[in-house]
Amino acid sequence: MPPIAVTAFALTWWLGCYLVGRDPTRALLWRSAGALIAYAVAVAAWTLQPGSGVAQVLLCVPALFWAGVAVSLLPPSAPEHRLVNRGWPVLAVVFLALAVALPGVGKLVALAPLAGAMVLLLRYRERVRPHSLPSALATAAALYTLGLVVVLGPIDLGPPALVLAAIGLDLLLMGYLVAVADAVDSAERLTPDLRRSLLAAVLAVLVCGGPAMLTMLATPGRDVVTVLQFVLVAMVLGAVGLGPQLRGGLDRLAFLQEDRLWLGRRALLLAADALPRRRARHQMLALDADEFRRLTRRALDDFGDVGRLLRNPLVDLPTVDRRLAARGPGVADQPLVRAAELRALLSEHVARLKPGGVFGTTEEWRFFNALHYCSLQGLRPYQRGPQPEGLDRDARRAVDWFRRYVPRRSLRRWQAEGAAMVAAQLWRDLVSTDPRWLTGTASPARREPAR
Repeated sequence: MPPIAVTAFALTWWLGCYLVGRDPTRALLWRSAGALIAYAVAVAAWTLQPGSGVAQVLLCVPALFWAGVAVSLLPPSAPEHRLVNRGWPVLAVVFLALAVALPGVGKLVALAPLAGAMVLLLRYRERVRPHSLPSALATAAALYTLGLVVVLGPIDLGPPALVLAAIGLDLLLMGYLVAVADAVDSAERLTPDLRRSLLAAVLAVLVCGGPAMLTMLATPGRDVVTVLQFVLVAMVLGAVGLGPQLRGGLDRLAFLQEDRLWLGRRALLLAADALPRRRARHQMLALDADEFRRLTRRALDDFGDVGRLLRNPLVDLPTVDRRLAARGPGVADQPLVRAAELRALLSEHVARLKPGGVFGTTEEWRFFNALHYCSLQGLRPYQRGPQPEGLDRDARRAVDWFRRYVPRRSLRRWQAEGAAMVAAQLWRDLVSTDPRWLTGTASPARREPAR
């Protein structure tokens, strides 16, 4: 049924691209996008050859990606976190091979990793944010499992197209829950940005998907025409979901010889895309000590990314407000200036960690070196190839020292501990100068971040 197939294909393809576009560096978003896009391809394959072996295998692939989503959501403090995240790709390949080899209902073996991952996630549900996320994901996974059993098993509950559409709804719910988890973890708003992208996706389905449906209905049995229509819909909906990345890539090509123009437009586009994802200012007062420390670490990690800094709630710190107010009226309302002021504030607090004297590599220098050179200057000492040009003598010495004597795990630990020190400094400045925060300093949840 082309109307159902095209709609299910378009919406799942769009949501998969949207999740990747939110933050292309997060494995969680890539895994959830893989589940959605695998389902979309399965719908196209089922439309071409209903009940074919290829379509059945593709319908099982989302279960494997969904298992990867579940293990990505495990809290880092869980003993199994590192092991299962490393082992998930291997298990996914093994069970995919089993699903390909086994006939019919035997392909349900692909559900085994999903079941195990959901059990683990429910075991640590009290440490997952939001706390209702594991239960909601487990419910959606159970419905997806039921739909897959109906499609692959001997159960007859109606036309396969309707069952496939129901599976698509479960996967859309999974994608939405992952977007919620990403927004909570990043301390961002989800609804305005998602609503804007969804509205564009619906318009694209009406404008592009409608003619594609009519074309399929007018040319039954023409597989080439059907494939071309799905490709067209995928390109249009992919452009909607990956809008910011597409605009950035086009600007880079169009202004290849005009770096200043490209950088200026890039900064403005990053600010425009960040504004719908910024949290309301009054929610700053609801931050507890652990959340404040985590956001400080994130701000230091994102020091060179203006878009991510604009989405960080610390950009609305009262200290930033006061510094901008001293510049004159209207300055505080400029997002890019606010992000630049947050960067200056973080730089000053990192500089307070610097011991006296010339550059050193003793124990008292480790936190400053880890933050100043790796977070603020963005150096990657373990990355192969030459470092950025223009490094001073101390920066080159720091890179050489990290490479020779500092394991990666130690560097990450020093960055985390140094970020906790910076958070403690910011917290003390906050509660000592802003009366709105003074009432909460005595409560256990609002205590000063530990150094």
